[in-house]
Amino acid sequence: MQQRQQVVLVTGASQGIGKATAEAFLAGGARVVLAARRLDKLEALAVRYPDAALAVACDVRDPDSVDALFARISETFGRLDVVFNNAGASLPATEIGDIDWQAWRNVISVNLDGAFLVARGAFRMMRSQQPKGGRIINNGSISAYVPRIGSAAYTASKHAITGLTKTISLDGRQHGIACGQIDIGNAASDMTDAMQKGVPQADGSLKVEPVMDVRHVADAVLHMASLPLEANVQFMTVMATNMPYIGRG
Repeated sequence: MQQRQQVVLVTGASQGIGKATAEAFLAGGARVVLAARRLDKLEALAVRYPDAALAVACDVRDPDSVDALFARISETFGRLDVVFNNAGASLPATEIGDIDWQAWRNVISVNLDGAFLVARGAFRMMRSQQPKGGRIINNGSISAYVPRIGSAAYTASKHAITGLTKTISLDGRQHGIACGQIDIGNAASDMTDAMQKGVPQADGSLKVEPVMDVRHVADAVLHMASLPLEANVQFMTVMATNMPYIGRG
């Protein structure tokens, strides 16, 4: 019996980790929904996979936009097997006393509100489809465990993602919905360009940090997604080997 193609949603798919992971799923034969705010960037990728990729403009901070995304997935594919809940935002290193309220709200809105809205939409769809079930993979961060200096908004949001991951795992048990979290450290992308110029350290110094190829993250997400629903990678850390994390600060 031929195995059914996975239907996968990747948020933040227009660049960096999201784009690399979406490309890896597409190359592996999945049908992939590419979601981000910049439709032009998504379409530039989708045109290379006309029979497998669907580009949908979505602002994960907006409940109506997220609801429209899942309506489009349902209309086009009829089901959803995997979500890589990846869309994220950050700030330059800033002491908490100097963080602007709107800057704080933007990071929390994208990283936490957005992750919740996408996970909620996916959960509803996976719970009601036949056969029911699916997998939600949240993009956490090593900052979910050990913060960087001047990262109050980002770190708070990623600590919250860990709690969200655990509760989705519990809520999903009776519906065949698995949830795991990948915690990434220094994958080379637009968000880590500064690391090759020097980033603030806890001792007050500025140091260049090692990075790793983003393809290693994509491979890890594909592995998590390839497991049968009876097995789950609850938490995985993928990081540049020599970055300052183990013993950070």
